[in-house]
Amino acid sequence: MNLHELSPAAGSNTKAYRKGRGNGSGNGKTGGRGQKGQWARSGGGVRVGFEGGQMPLTRRIPKRGFHNIFAKPLEAVNVSALEKFEDGAVVDAKALLEKGILSKCEYGVKILGNGSISKKLTVQASAFSASAKEKIEAAGGKAEVI
Repeated sequence: MNLHELSPAAGSNTKAYRKGRGNGSGNGKTGGRGQKGQWARSGGGVRVGFEGGQMPLTRRIPKRGFHNIFAKPLEAVNVSALEKFEDGAVVDAKALLEKGILSKCEYGVKILGNGSISKKLTVQASAFSASAKEKIEAAGGKAEVI
């Protein structure tokens, strides 16, 4: 097989269907919109979530609590994940990204205390849980808030 012999699978490429291009096209005159009414008009139709005047679902369901739209959510990493690093290493967000422990880190990292750690590491993060800080320091490492 050569590059010039490649072609799409049969039936996978269909020609664009152009509406309202005269009666000979098979979809002229009203262009598939029917006779009159809200949907036949240009700009017609209703907004997203509109239920014909009925109280919309988003307004019917109860709202609880408070959601801070300005919150900067931290990425969570457990102490057990830090075992991937060599003894004496400095662990920060960049190092976690390079090791593949994190896929993204927009606002910072919080180290959580799930699991155990046996290596002496200097961990630099935005926040630590009390148990995580305790475990890192018990292993002989340092927990630095940056």
